[in-house]
Amino acid sequence: MKLIKRGVAAALMGAAALSLWAPAHAFADTAAAPAKPQYCGSDKATGLGVWADPGESCSTALQVANAYTKAATGRSDAPATVRAGGTIWKCRQRQGAPNPYLQCVNSGDSSRRILLSS
Repeated sequence: MKLIKRGVAAALMGAAALSLWAPAHAFADTAAAPAKPQYCGSDKATGLGVWADPGESCSTALQVANAYTKAATGRSDAPATVRAGGTIWKCRQRQGAPNPYLQCVNSGDSSRRILLSS
């Protein structure tokens, strides 16, 4: 019985040693993972869900969604440039996994995004 316990303990120690051996670069990008966007509600005209990146106000996100809906009327999935919240936003369809979504990016700061999805 003691022999079995020693064998299990040795196996666990070996597994722990192997996991500690992983190169530092394997964990380097974990801190840089993008933050999850916040749900802001739905666009009244299309019913699409509106999401804003952290730091972006839901008020602005809903304004961008409304402006895109007006600009893209009759042009399904068409890219558009809209003005909302005092800023110019470039909107276009992106391929999600599996469904496409609409992404609007602030023309002055590409880290500011608004997403519309079904």
